[in-house]
Amino acid sequence: MTRRRERHGRGLRGRLLVQQATVGGRAVAVPAARSRSARFDDLVRDAISDLEERWHEQLEGVEFAVEDVPPPESGWDEGVVADETAGGPVPLGRLLPAAPGSPARVVVYRRPLEARATGRRDLGDLVHEVVVDQVAQLLGLDPDVIDPPD
Repeated sequence: MTRRRERHGRGLRGRLLVQQATVGGRAVAVPAARSRSARFDDLVRDAISDLEERWHEQLEGVEFAVEDVPPPESGWDEGVVADETAGGPVPLGRLLPAAPGSPARVVVYRRPLEARATGRRDLGDLVHEVVVDQVAQLLGLDPDVIDPPD
């Protein structure tokens, strides 16, 4: 029998949380075990579902995507929502208009948004704001018409 020693005194290695638990005979995902990117995807889905309730017909066929970072040479056309407070423009989202054979696409960039958020609630608000801005640009309307302020 071989013993493994802890060479650097760091303790056991591996996951501390299980990915799934069985409750009442069915598998349920453990929320704390979700990755940051999976939680971000949920925020984007929430923002989209809020808008689709009101703008279902206009958003039919529109694709929504999440990318970690913007491409290095994404260009600065009208479809980019950028934060210009960081010493230079940083894309937070982008609208790719419909082209022959491909639908319109709204892309949200995860890492730049996470870097600007102070917490989970703030991140949710930023994601919602970027998605609303992109949908407003797609439909040619003011963001306050797309998502009226409370």
